[in-house]
Amino acid sequence: MNVLDISSFDTNVSDTLRAQIRSELPEAEAIENTDLRERVISAWALAIHNSSFSSIREMPPSGNPGKMVLKRGDQTDHIRGVTRAAMALADEFAASNPDMKIDRDIVIAGGLCHDIGKPWEYDANNLKRWREAPRSVGLPSLRHNAYGAFICLTVGLPEEVAHIAAAHSGEGELLVRSLACTIVHVADIGYWTIMLAGDLIKPGTESQKYVRPISF
Repeated sequence: MNVLDISSFDTNVSDTLRAQIRSELPEAEAIENTDLRERVISAWALAIHNSSFSSIREMPPSGNPGKMVLKRGDQTDHIRGVTRAAMALADEFAASNPDMKIDRDIVIAGGLCHDIGKPWEYDANNLKRWREAPRSVGLPSLRHNAYGAFICLTVGLPEEVAHIAAAHSGEGELLVRSLACTIVHVADIGYWTIMLAGDLIKPGTESQKYVRPISF
């Protein structure tokens, strides 16, 4: 299924697919809350199930379709890298700033789910539809952050995680990001900026967003 039709959205995800997602995103095991951990796995399984992909690893390692494409690897490298960076940031700031109340489980879940809408935005059938008639439904009709929030809420992930999926990217500049979302956002921006500086981005796919110096 590629058309976003809620009435035909298939929520019957197999245990085999859940097990596969668990193996692709081992950082999920660091989530202490069992229910939250399982919902993260279910969310990714649902996103993949309702796309033309059969695995997160089938998705190209890029920030957006055709942009900031890694020279090697797959989408799990980005998701896991951002999650581990976010965990390190959370742990450092929590240790050095005891008054800063960081929910580590939410940071991990948010890191794992920040790009959970990419199976929709990267789906070849969707890209074909959008490129053929961009003035009809848009190009894309929904970016991965909007679709990602939908996926998160569909499986019952907490609002805090859906917020990270929705606001980790540029759209988050239009609202106030939560602390956990800010951590994931910085980890995400840092990931692509460092990969570019390290010459690990395919030439010709660079985004000006990361070419310009970071300013605060």
